[in-house]
Amino acid sequence: MAKKNKVVKPQHEYTRHQLSKMRKAQRRQHFILFGGIGVIVAVVLLIVAGWVNSEYIPLNKTVLQVNGVKFNTAYYIDSLKLAMASQNASSISDVSSSLISTILQDELEKQGAAKFGVTVNDSDVINLLKINNIPVSAASKDLAIASLLPDKLKSDYFNTLVPVSDNQVHMKAIMVEDENVAQTVRDRILSGDNITALAAQYAQGYFSQEYKGDFGMHSAAVLRANEIPEVPIDFAFGPDGTIGSVSQPLTDNTSYKQLGYWLIKVDDRPSDTTANVTAIYCANEPDALSVKARIDAGDNVADLADQYSQYTDVGQHGELGIMNSTNNVSDTFNGYVFNPSTKLGEWSSPLRDTYNWTKGGVWVVQVVDRQDNAKLSDDDRKTLIDKEYNDWASALMSESASGYKETLSDSLKAWAIKRATSELQSSG
Repeated sequence: MAKKNKVVKPQHEYTRHQLSKMRKAQRRQHFILFGGIGVIVAVVLLIVAGWVNSEYIPLNKTVLQVNGVKFNTAYYIDSLKLAMASQNASSISDVSSSLISTILQDELEKQGAAKFGVTVNDSDVINLLKINNIPVSAASKDLAIASLLPDKLKSDYFNTLVPVSDNQVHMKAIMVEDENVAQTVRDRILSGDNITALAAQYAQGYFSQEYKGDFGMHSAAVLRANEIPEVPIDFAFGPDGTIGSVSQPLTDNTSYKQLGYWLIKVDDRPSDTTANVTAIYCANEPDALSVKARIDAGDNVADLADQYSQYTDVGQHGELGIMNSTNNVSDTFNGYVFNPSTKLGEWSSPLRDTYNWTKGGVWVVQVVDRQDNAKLSDDDRKTLIDKEYNDWASALMSESASGYKETLSDSLKAWAIKRATSELQSSG
């Protein structure tokens, strides 16, 4: 049977009107599609721009440069959090006030140590952080370096600067209030009294009292490193400091003692608890007696006050003005000024005060023994090494004044504090 021919349907032809509608529909679909994509892109860009402005830019803004090394806000925030954890500060604001200086000092020490060839092993840094359960970051690594570097500097560098031996003297010494007392002490030492026993009775000033008159066997460098006043050192290591020698009274115009003598005049007493006062606070009794005699002879009080008075809160030329009984000048001062029997307008005799400090005293020094080029003790060498390191570290800031620049604004600092506080709260 013959096959039927396949009937081919004619292709549908669109009218011009239909084609026009189709093209319009396609254009609408394209517009909707690309418009939607554009909205999505715009939203994403807005989100990214907001993140860049509110997060990326502030976090990556440089807040400190130290000889080319830059520290950004993110580092500062991490340092804030670490400082809060290590310093037990009452608030993050307390920490922030000195943090830039700390970062600066630590970086200067790290750079300075590198010039000596001294560095801290990265493995020691990581191990220290691990032991203390501190996450590793640029800030935490620098904190660990700052903790480890001083001992490394002392052992590897400053140790080489300190001698193993030096001239040493066993020095006993007392600072007393004036030359008359010093002569009494010297006479008693020459008569066989022990200077350390005399210290309990006569010693004035921190060092004389702290060491109880016996400074031990040390080099002059060690004594100076311990901030012992220069006057007794100069005698003990000078040509007159032979074994067994006792100095004449030696005047010291720079050391302080918690002792002085008041000359007081109550000019008026407006009430039972207030008084208008003129006063001069002298360094010792002989000065006070001399000033009192000069006042009685008619010398100018203002000039005498300017020359002799050592009370730091004294106003113009000894005029203290109106004082209240609740002030804390001293028991001696208040006891006289607010005593109802104190006569108005009359100067007091010298009143001994052991509360307020004055500058000046007189030393008596005894050389018990001396040894030339004697080996220094381990403690004395440690004292000298520590001093070498401390002097070097203290000088870094001034020596590098042109090598650093702080760019932390108040607004960025406030933002960083807020950010660090939030992160600490969320982690706690």
